[in-house]
Amino acid sequence: MEIRPIFSALMRNKTGPILVAVQVALSLAILANALHIVNIRQAVAARPTGVAAENDIFHLQVRSLRESGHEEQLAIQKAQAATLRAVPGVLSVADVNQVPLSRSGSYNSFVVSQKQDKETANTAYYISPDSLVKTWGLKLVEGRDFNDADVMEIDQNTSKEQPIIIIISKALGEKAWPDATSYVGKTIYMGIGPEGRPARIVGVVERLQSPGGQVDASGEITSIVPVRLTGDNYSMYTVRAEPGQRERVMKEAEEALRKAGNNQVVVKSKTLEGDRKDRYRADVGLSWMLITVSALLLLITASGIVGMASLWVTQRRKQIGVRRALGARRVDILRYFITENILITSVGVTAGVLLALGLNQLLVSKLEMARLPAGYMLAGAGVFWALGIIAVYGPAWRAASISPALATRSA
Repeated sequence: MEIRPIFSALMRNKTGPILVAVQVALSLAILANALHIVNIRQAVAARPTGVAAENDIFHLQVRSLRESGHEEQLAIQKAQAATLRAVPGVLSVADVNQVPLSRSGSYNSFVVSQKQDKETANTAYYISPDSLVKTWGLKLVEGRDFNDADVMEIDQNTSKEQPIIIIISKALGEKAWPDATSYVGKTIYMGIGPEGRPARIVGVVERLQSPGGQVDASGEITSIVPVRLTGDNYSMYTVRAEPGQRERVMKEAEEALRKAGNNQVVVKSKTLEGDRKDRYRADVGLSWMLITVSALLLLITASGIVGMASLWVTQRRKQIGVRRALGARRVDILRYFITENILITSVGVTAGVLLALGLNQLLVSKLEMARLPAGYMLAGAGVFWALGIIAVYGPAWRAASISPALATRSA
């Protein structure tokens, strides 16, 4: 089939083809970037926290209804931890100040030299007298875990003592010493300038997300110090239950704490799975919104192609009838309209790729988004070519089925 007659026919009636091409271009540009954003958001929401068996982890916030001093708080914390460990199905318990993805936590700036006047970065600061490596199943890639002799007992209201050893995440080490292959034995300083408090690194975990779960690399710049902290009437315990026993263990743990505290404590529990869901609720919502918009764009574009093709068939009934009378087969008419639509779609796809690149560049410069991979544009082009053929097939088949006598008489 020659393309020239089809091209000439399109040039005689430019408005319809231009509208379809513009619709394809806009849809492709938006669809490619929308699906790219969806993929990024889903990847972020699925990132591992570093905690093994997240579905078996929960935490309990315990607040005492009466005031108590340092020594009494120490005794209460140890007793509450012992109560939790006695609950059937509990594998491990750790007193901790915060948990990953909870969106609320403690951070400290740090430097690698006291001569620095600017922080190296901020680190999420996990404080626990127990083994978070054990309770959370963190992967220790270098050095060792804390032992009982490392634990300091500090009253945050009266004492100025600070931990002298620390476990860091691999991401923190890479941020502090980009060219180093080992971090154990190095020293970081919590705070800036001469007042920075030294802490010697004794262990490195592969990954541990911060409470904020930041999207960039800072979300894994974390550290753990071996401290039992007092100074208020609030404690948090993170608990690892046996697989499949979390809901039962969580309920029994709450009841055990209330009973041990003579109902003088307020206990709230939440799962790590719930924290993840809350942290990424907006990301998941955005993903579904963009997926819905993309589906509607495809539907609208397909409807536009069908409507325009149907109009062209109506306008060309006499032309189709004459061609059929001169010997054109149904397949020739069908191929004519499909080829015509492919030409229009190709123009739209070409413009759409350019628009997609321009829109992505805007997102990169304004929102620090990742650049759009070529695969999204190639896939989008394939989708719209296929969509164009499928959408025009019905009107084209009706055109090919027109009787020559009927077409010429109704013209």
